[in-house]
Amino acid sequence: MKILASELPRQSNGAIYHIGITPDQLADTIILVGDPGRVPSISAKFDTIEFTQSNREIVTHTGTYKGNRITVLSTGMGTDNIDIILNELDALANIDFEKMEVKPQLKSLRIVRIGTCGILQGDIPVNSYIAGAYGFGFDGLLQFYKHDNSGYEPLVNAFIQHSGWGERLPHPYCFPADPQLLEQICFDMVKGITASAPGFYGPQGRVVRGAVSHPDLNARIETFQYQNQKFTNLEMECSAVYGLGHLFGHRTLTVCVGIANRVTKEFSSSYHSYMDQLVNTVLERLF
Repeated sequence: MKILASELPRQSNGAIYHIGITPDQLADTIILVGDPGRVPSISAKFDTIEFTQSNREIVTHTGTYKGNRITVLSTGMGTDNIDIILNELDALANIDFEKMEVKPQLKSLRIVRIGTCGILQGDIPVNSYIAGAYGFGFDGLLQFYKHDNSGYEPLVNAFIQHSGWGERLPHPYCFPADPQLLEQICFDMVKGITASAPGFYGPQGRVVRGAVSHPDLNARIETFQYQNQKFTNLEMECSAVYGLGHLFGHRTLTVCVGIANRVTKEFSSSYHSYMDQLVNTVLERLF
């Protein structure tokens, strides 16, 4: 079935609308970062850079690392941006742009998000590397898609009961990381459930001037356990990367530097060197 331009818009040069690149400019291995400024610092580690593009907060560099083709691009913040990025990455890989039809043979991309996060357990030190074995969404994005999440509904329901989840809040969802990428890259890192919030302040329990509707929610998140799994960290993108990656058949992973411990109230004033080392580690272990 032909896909209409209103459903998958493109720029006048044929590039996909938001990311602004064409299918041949995307590698099969992709690193996602939130900050556009982090893209050139990562691509500086590449052997070669064959292409760069910038559109709004989305900066894309494609090149090679140890002879392997790789793309790094920035998403900006939030699961709403991830909705755009994951849909367009999948379209670049699996839509025939000449016919505007789904290709008969689908491609599975490797997508690793590198970011920062808040820590939800008092015994995890600031500047730790934390991998999301599961992405747990408080944002509601995946409820707009038809998906089979039945395998993780017991976990979701246990959390709803434990947390006293408000009926006016979005229904949570949960998807796993790609097990091979998790083991290949994160075998010596902290692993657990990564929670994704739809904002930085109120949705993460921060009170500046606006009072929050569920002031004890973070404490309930911190104390939740289900079959030896517990929440390790909180950020704003992982659940959508995992959920949409699952829908589209891509292999996804999120690994973060924990820069703020929400339990002990510590904040890292010098996490940049830890981030640089995490990037080096991910690049080395990807190939």
